[in-house]
Amino acid sequence: MLTDALSIAIAELEEEQVAGLVKERLDSGVSPLEIVNSLQQGMAEAGSRFETGEYFLGELIMCGEIMQDSMVILEPLLIGSNAEYKGSIVMGTVKGDIHDLGKNIVVMLLKGSGYNVIDLGVDVSKEKFIEAIKASNAPLVGMSVLLTGCQESMKETIEAIRAAGLNTKVLIGGNYIDDIIKDYVGADYSAQAATDGIKVAEEIFSL
Repeated sequence: MLTDALSIAIAELEEEQVAGLVKERLDSGVSPLEIVNSLQQGMAEAGSRFETGEYFLGELIMCGEIMQDSMVILEPLLIGSNAEYKGSIVMGTVKGDIHDLGKNIVVMLLKGSGYNVIDLGVDVSKEKFIEAIKASNAPLVGMSVLLTGCQESMKETIEAIRAAGLNTKVLIGGNYIDDIIKDYVGADYSAQAATDGIKVAEEIFSL
C-alpha cells in the first residue's frame, strides 16, 4: 500500500502533480536519489496494476513517460561529483522482455555512482550476456524483468553463465522479484528498487 504522495501521484498517472512534487522536494533539499526511489515505488505499483489487468499497456507507457520527464530534471543532479571509475557492470533485460525503464534507471544511477555500465538493452540472449561478461571481465551482471512469463528465460541465462565457468555475481531486478524467485532462478541478489542495485554494487566492489 503506497503512502508517499509522489509514489501515489505517479501510480495514478497525475502528470502535473508529479512534476510539482519533484520540484517541491528538490527545492526543500530532498536528495534526488530519494525522489527517484519514490517515483520507482509508484512505477512498481503501476506495473502490478498492469499484471492484474487493472491497467492496460497505454497506462503503463504513460507512467513510463511521466517517469522519463522527471528523470530529465533528476539525471543531471544524480551524475554528481563522484566520477571515479569503480569497475564494470553488465546490464540487460532478459530474452523475451522488452521493458527497459527500470533497467535504465538503475543504469543511470550506477553511472552516476562511478561505474562503467555495459548496457545490452532489451530482449538479450544468454549468448550476448556471456559474451559481454567475458569481454569486460565484469564481477557483476544485472538482469531486469517485468513479465512473469520471462522467469524461465532468466533461469536459463543464469545457468548458461554458470556453465560457461564465469563466477560473476548475478543481480536480478523487477517489480515482482523476491527471494523465492531469486533462489529459483539461481541469482545471487535480488532488487525491487533501483537503489537496491546501488547497494549490491557497493557490496561487491568493496570486497
